[in-house]
Amino acid sequence: MAQVELIMPKMGESVAEATIIKWLKNEGDKIALDEPVLEIATDKVDSEIPSPFEGFLAKKLFNEGDVVQVGKAVALISTEAVAAAPAAPQTPAAPATATATQTATAAVAAVSSAPAAELGKTGDSGRFYSPLVRNIAKEEGITMAELETIAGSGMHGRVTKNDILGYLPHKGKLHTQVQEQVAATAVSANGNGSTTVAAPAQTQAPAAKPAIPLMPGDEIVEMDRMRKLIADHMVMSKQTSPHVTSYVEADVTNLVQWRDRIKKDFEKREGEKITFTPVFIEAVVRAIKDFPGVNVSVDGQKIIMRKNINIGMAAALPTGNLIVPVIKNADRMNLVGLTKSVNDLANRARGNKLQPDEIQGGTFTITNVGSFGNVMGTPIINQPQVAILAVGAIRKRPAVLETPQGDVIAIRHMMFLSLSYDHRVVDGMLGGSFLRRIADYLEQFDANREI
Repeated sequence: MAQVELIMPKMGESVAEATIIKWLKNEGDKIALDEPVLEIATDKVDSEIPSPFEGFLAKKLFNEGDVVQVGKAVALISTEAVAAAPAAPQTPAAPATATATQTATAAVAAVSSAPAAELGKTGDSGRFYSPLVRNIAKEEGITMAELETIAGSGMHGRVTKNDILGYLPHKGKLHTQVQEQVAATAVSANGNGSTTVAAPAQTQAPAAKPAIPLMPGDEIVEMDRMRKLIADHMVMSKQTSPHVTSYVEADVTNLVQWRDRIKKDFEKREGEKITFTPVFIEAVVRAIKDFPGVNVSVDGQKIIMRKNINIGMAAALPTGNLIVPVIKNADRMNLVGLTKSVNDLANRARGNKLQPDEIQGGTFTITNVGSFGNVMGTPIINQPQVAILAVGAIRKRPAVLETPQGDVIAIRHMMFLSLSYDHRVVDGMLGGSFLRRIADYLEQFDANREI
């Protein structure tokens, strides 16, 4: 019987493994060409693995929840006309013809995918932990409570392998500091020369979660996994960074008139619609070059100055969830290149076709609250970045213009820009100046510019 292997595909330059979330086919089921066989998750995105062959699922080599290395076979597919009889559940094993190197790799994968006996897949916050992360935590004696305190760099704050390995040198420090604070004693001399030790200081108990009453007609809807990750990431960001938000108003009349003039010819020539987003990104990139202090990350007491300018653009999904694809090296693109990148990433984000590498590595994020008709917003910083820009809706309003003949009132296209920034490293002067510079570039846009 002819059998072929279904291989765990390479999903990005920095992705070496993935977790099997759900098998979409059972052993013996018929599989059409390019039909999804299983769902997988990396630390960044979820995706499906389609079958490159037509036939029947002969055998699953891994179970749901297992971590599989890129390039390893996850299933065997029979290409014969008769379905293979379902095989009895077995412990996945490396093929008998494996080389010594393949056998070693399989052994590492087996250890990595071993389930953690005392750690659940999710913590109290709802954050998902992969089997690999839970296994490392178990081996290093990290409790779920301590695991919940680790800041994650994965999608929506998920803890990656690198995050937990980077945490190990600091393991238990927070718990030790609390113990030391509680056990701290005040020693003072009394009248007879002896010492009196004060009782340990009482620590304030964590605030209890309020009870949520249910009312007639209420419906309880369980958060999906992505929404749980988003919620956890937002809470983590607010706990990590002291947020400050500044606002400016910009007159973008020249920009609106320019786009109205060129959009039809641009679409006819490039086969792409041009929106305001690539122009906003271009202005942000120019301002970052003027104020590189906002293109940084914070690592404890150290500031990491980013060399690359990678702009994330928040995109709403049909499910209502949010994802942030990243335009890498945006400073090296002209307006046409930015337009094509923006449209491509936005379209594939809505179709759940982004690759893991395309939603990581951002150094600054833009979110367009104007697309929902909002005039301004107070966005939450996308960790580990230190600033995020919200662009509001463009509205026609009367405005005062200064002319050589005196002040006049005219109808202008106006918009608000708001910048939330991490006050640990971005002070009001830097944040306000950077935001004002973005507005200046938009207001000074050349209405006669050719593209």
